[in-house]
Amino acid sequence: MNTAQPIQADGVVHNVNVITPARENTIDNTQGWSVLENATVAWQNGKFVYVGTSQSEPKFESTQTIDGQQQWLTPGLIDCHTHLVYGGNRAGEFEQLQQGVRYEDIAKAGGGIKSTVAATRTQSEDELYASAVQRLIPLINEGVTTVEIKSGYGLNIDTELKMLRVSKRIGEQLPVTVSATCLAAHAVPLEYQGKADDYLTLIIEELLPKVKQENLAQAVDVFCESIGFSAEQSKRLFAAAKALGFAIKGHVEQLSDSQGTEAVCAFQGWSADHVEYVNEAQVQQMASADVTAVILPGAYYYLKETQKPPIELFRKHQVNMAIATDLNPGSSPLGSLLTAANFGCVLFGFTPAEAFNGITQNAAKALGLANSKGKIAVGYDADCLLFQCEHPRQLIHEINLHRPTLSWHQGKERAPL
Repeated sequence: MNTAQPIQADGVVHNVNVITPARENTIDNTQGWSVLENATVAWQNGKFVYVGTSQSEPKFESTQTIDGQQQWLTPGLIDCHTHLVYGGNRAGEFEQLQQGVRYEDIAKAGGGIKSTVAATRTQSEDELYASAVQRLIPLINEGVTTVEIKSGYGLNIDTELKMLRVSKRIGEQLPVTVSATCLAAHAVPLEYQGKADDYLTLIIEELLPKVKQENLAQAVDVFCESIGFSAEQSKRLFAAAKALGFAIKGHVEQLSDSQGTEAVCAFQGWSADHVEYVNEAQVQQMASADVTAVILPGAYYYLKETQKPPIELFRKHQVNMAIATDLNPGSSPLGSLLTAANFGCVLFGFTPAEAFNGITQNAAKALGLANSKGKIAVGYDADCLLFQCEHPRQLIHEINLHRPTLSWHQGKERAPL
């Protein structure tokens, strides 16, 4: 009989099967799921304090005690790459494209990113907040407990700050952790056409210090591509961002080999995102710099791309792979992280276990949160989900058929929104 003093807990879940942390590198993740059956999990003050078998559990004195009824307890899902805050939509352009209108003609008529920038600049902070929340609700209800949100549809100081303030407000008012990224170098705005270096100077000298002063972002990102910014320009931005204490992320090698991956690795970035055109030397650099590859199958699907990210090379060199929605108004209007994980399997050859790790522990790593998010382990944030299914591989295989029966964010139960 266990006569020790009971452990104080805010929540205890008995009689569950728990998805436990997988080995860190992706090559081990292909071997299958890491599971603790007939388990008990407890948390206190928003952190896990016990994860173990029910047979050996200590006594608890808990505010909430749940019989898990042999359901599956998983880490909260993490969407580590979104563009959630923006004005308007581009469904009309989608309809035009499907009717044979060329994208170049749509862009010349003021469509594409130009239309989103124009709409975002004209909307108030309250309007942007309201529309962003509507996009976020399906992700939260599906089980997302942490989401990264990028700016990048303002392309001027006032609107970029407005977008980042909306992101911060979302994290303060909704039951979700927000990791914000300043992506002012998403494109060269119309007023700076032909003067990309001058626009970078504006970002570096005026915008980033204000972002830092208001604590509006944790990372700085850039679109390094022939239609965006060069590798040298990206390095210039990264150097300034790093000096201010920001982490580094990069939209790199999506459309061509633009050497953006080298720039991210040179500054020990959290992640290199898209990476369809990375070569083996670049993958080796990512491994050496411990940079996570963020795979974005939604954009690949929507843009009808043909160049796949080199999944086998990432496995070979043990580069951690995350998967995200890339939720945005143009190239990936996808509001389901589980669907993105399914796409990763069907389009790119992820195993279901790899895909699940890609939207939990590896996604946490891509946001610099590897020591607090993405795992059910003692000391980690008590972000977890209870699912009724025979095995969690069903969450990846079966599209739009699963929602958590219970959900907790930092130890607090979340009702569906």
